[in-house]
Amino acid sequence: MNIKSFIITTIVAFIAVWATDFLIHAVWLGETYKATEELWRPEEAMMTMMPWMFAGQFVIGAVFVWIFASFVAEKRSMGKSLQFGLAMGMFSAGAQLIMYVVQPYPGDLVAKWVGAYLVQGLVIALIVHLVYKPADR
Repeated sequence: MNIKSFIITTIVAFIAVWATDFLIHAVWLGETYKATEELWRPEEAMMTMMPWMFAGQFVIGAVFVWIFASFVAEKRSMGKSLQFGLAMGMFSAGAQLIMYVVQPYPGDLVAKWVGAYLVQGLVIALIVHLVYKPADR
């Protein structure tokens, strides 16, 4: 594993996770969340917990790059990278389906989350593919 590239790519992946999460949740689904506000913490409470949000987004980016660097990067195939991104998106989508069973989320919201996480996985895989350089390069 190329440690320097891993660190740089992890930072880029964190930014990509943060940006796509913002687009998904604040821009696209913002009105949906307002319509279901009884399911969420008050915005002021969420804002005080933002360091935890950033920590979670950083962990997602770092683990995404770690798995990519360990098992996908040496293949240097856009197809394999996108396949990995789709798998990671499906992993996130599966967690949302489980939450649908145990939390009173509207079905249309869960469907939007599933679609969003599939696209997000592909976008992050594309970015990571372009940024990460294996040790031999």
